[in-house]
Amino acid sequence: GPCPIFGLAEDIVHMRVKEGSKIRNLLQFATARMDAGEGNETSMRQMVFSGSGGGVTKTITCVEILKRRVEGLHQLSKLYYKTVTEIWESPQQGLPGVSRKKTVPAICILLSKDPLDAQEPGYQPP
Repeated sequence: GPCPIFGLAEDIVHMRVKEGSKIRNLLQFATARMDAGEGNETSMRQMVFSGSGGGVTKTITCVEILKRRVEGLHQLSKLYYKTVTEIWESPQQGLPGVSRKKTVPAICILLSKDPLDAQEPGYQPP
């Protein structure tokens, strides 16, 4: 589902963290993009991290480590729930599979070098 943070740029980097994602790989990419040096065209001003289910804790871990590596980042966090459909295929040929809808927690976190609206719920200053 879409991130519940409105007004994001079209070309913003969106890091989708999954339960099996490697934190080292995510941080290597994110740090290179955010800390490319002031005035550098490849340096990003904002980045979004999102994860759901088992990826929520990894998402928060990545954000906290990145905030220590790149100083002065403003943060806006939004918690929400999303519905996912799990499908299990039958081990026997010809039998239908089983599907189940469940609601899982999700988080979307915006990190920005530029100040954000301090009155917005979920805002954390640097």
